[in-house]
Amino acid sequence: MPGHPAPASTDTAAPDDIRPPTASVAIAFHSGYGHTARQAAAVAAGVDSVAGAAADLRDVTTLDPDLWAALEAADAIVFGSPTYMGATSAAFQQFAEASSTVWAARGWQDKLAAGFTNSAGLNGNKDNALLSMAVLAGQHGMHWISLGLLPGWAYTSTGTPDELNRLGGFLGAMAQSPSDLGPDEAPGDSDLRTAHHLGSRVARTALHFAHGREATAHPAASHLASA
Repeated sequence: MPGHPAPASTDTAAPDDIRPPTASVAIAFHSGYGHTARQAAAVAAGVDSVAGAAADLRDVTTLDPDLWAALEAADAIVFGSPTYMGATSAAFQQFAEASSTVWAARGWQDKLAAGFTNSAGLNGNKDNALLSMAVLAGQHGMHWISLGLLPGWAYTSTGTPDELNRLGGFLGAMAQSPSDLGPDEAPGDSDLRTAHHLGSRVARTALHFAHGREATAHPAASHLASA
């Protein structure tokens, strides 16, 4: 009696060339006296703390082809500037205006974006600087990532200045550096940890987006991963 044919397998092997998604996060910043550079380094450390993500620090005062190529290659761009006179610095604004060529070509369309800023005052209209960064991202067609933290310190009577997000920002990471302290002493630890949190949050979100792109490109592999 002839044997019955073996049932066809329903398993689909994943393509051999599929690798775990990675994410590149560029930190595009200007620092006048070194305080914002220290904040930028904390953002970068937060990015690098997430497996599969890599940070790329870029000083935007050098508007050369390497800068634009790095930003084009990045999955996410975190903008950073000191808050001077209630706005981003002139150097950062020069970079923002120079990006109009990228804007016209939609070069940053659908990239992720976030922002951070530092000033000597507890307030100093830092929100205005962050808002201008968010508008810049919006004009480029980017997706803005908020800080994602509850406010700390003075929000409750029992809060302390050691808490994350002690300055109570939501749009991005805020830091405060007293005008008589150098960048070796300021911003303080809580502000740097808040910047670190922003970097890790952007990195995780960038990886989520990368996994989504991978699933769209390789639906069979996505099915296996969820089985």
